[in-house]
Amino acid sequence: MSSTTATPTAKGGVARMLDTVERVGNKLPDPAVLFLGALFLVWVVSALLANVQFAEIDPRTGEAIFVNNLLTGEALAGFLSGMVTTFTSFAPLGVVLVAMLGVGVAEHSGYISAGLKMMLKVTPKQLLTPSIVLVAIISHTATDAGYVLVIPLAGVIFYAAGRHPLAGIAAAFAGVSGGFSANFIPSAIDQLLQSFTQSAAQVLDPAIQINPLNNWFFSSASSLLIILIGWYLTDKVIEPRLKDTPVDGDPEDIPRFDEITQKERFAFKVSSAVMFAGLAGLWAVSAPESSPLRSASGSLVEFSAPLMQSIVPLIFLLFIIPGTVFGFIVGSFKDSRDVIQAMSKSMNGMSYYIVMAFFCALFIAAFSQSNIGALMALKGADTLKQLALPSAVTVVGMILLVAFVNLFVGSSSAKWALIGPILVPMLMQLNISPDLAQAAYRVGDSSSNIITPLMPYFPLVVVYCQRYVKGTGIGTLMSLMLPYSLVMLVVWTAFLLIYWGLGLPLGLQASYSYGL
Repeated sequence: MSSTTATPTAKGGVARMLDTVERVGNKLPDPAVLFLGALFLVWVVSALLANVQFAEIDPRTGEAIFVNNLLTGEALAGFLSGMVTTFTSFAPLGVVLVAMLGVGVAEHSGYISAGLKMMLKVTPKQLLTPSIVLVAIISHTATDAGYVLVIPLAGVIFYAAGRHPLAGIAAAFAGVSGGFSANFIPSAIDQLLQSFTQSAAQVLDPAIQINPLNNWFFSSASSLLIILIGWYLTDKVIEPRLKDTPVDGDPEDIPRFDEITQKERFAFKVSSAVMFAGLAGLWAVSAPESSPLRSASGSLVEFSAPLMQSIVPLIFLLFIIPGTVFGFIVGSFKDSRDVIQAMSKSMNGMSYYIVMAFFCALFIAAFSQSNIGALMALKGADTLKQLALPSAVTVVGMILLVAFVNLFVGSSSAKWALIGPILVPMLMQLNISPDLAQAAYRVGDSSSNIITPLMPYFPLVVVYCQRYVKGTGIGTLMSLMLPYSLVMLVVWTAFLLIYWGLGLPLGLQASYSYGL
């Protein structure tokens, strides 16, 4: 009876609110179509504003800003002739695809799965919750591995430990998706967002360079925060709320935790030893002052340093090498064709992103060429300056805006590609650096991931829950995840403001002020 009454209660007001969000979200076009529509809009607006004189001074030229008409014959001819180059030179495209080639090998060989299982199996019961959240955060490095591996395994582990499996699923979901922007380990998302941030910043400052690890220190510190939030809410709020919800799933359907075999354990140790040997070799090559991986000034962390330029290739190598070794030892790879097949499978999942990136690249290029972004930034900054709002209030407003938009447009890169060219230059005019703007974006983007059914993996998590509690629905999962989302949004925002107030470093070559 308790299960029957709990589920409708959980579906109450939250479910009705989500129904509205879902209806509105379903009316939105696909992100690729949004970019195409935005491209057409930029063309039309550029033609309408091309003959308008503006008083704002363009800081790049020192003269009054103007809008370039992109509907002239010359502009359209340039658009067509440069379309291929615009797409192939789109920085986020190469970043994601190269990284995924290596991660795909490690994932399909079983190397990542074995590592996560070993980490979870050696964890003391009293540290089960924080360990699951930690592993969930680390799983971001392998993109979707957290959704398809860590979340269902967390339910199995909690069930095996005599705890409620839905609490384990909720904790893992909070770490994988709610803490998406928190990680100790640099991953492809860092370079992806950095590339969008740099493109947006160059609307005002074409020479500006953003370090790929510009938010690394803040993301690492945020990992500790997310672990503490997940730990407290799971043990003190979520699991007590589930005490009257019986596990009534089909025993045959409840997944079991497969023990890692001795062969897999041996293969993981050998593969990891190979990876650490590679890291040691990288350190040996980088350490000398005459290292070819250093910049002209001798630094390893400057953006111009070959080491920093090689972050994505290094991610590729650090996954493909141990993944390949593991695969051949355990037998998941028989020959080189299996390795190539693993790469191909990882690319199969990127087909949608490639389509989205095509239209996104065209929109970003047109938006930059038109000068509309710079004009909006100057006018927006002028308005904000006249309001005389504290910088902290501006940053908080941006976080709330991003969290709201995220309910309808789930793709992190798509949202930042759309609003970054407006927000980053505008905040630069308020002396807020692109590094801080990106950090604020990541806080807002992550916090509301776990409360929108429009997120592609949300229905999958509902299915995971239904294995244990048949009556689980969207409202049930929403009622579990809403506390995580709200607390993360409030506490993480406050944490960023405190972090900023203390002047703690955001990341490599990062600053809080643009330096006008």
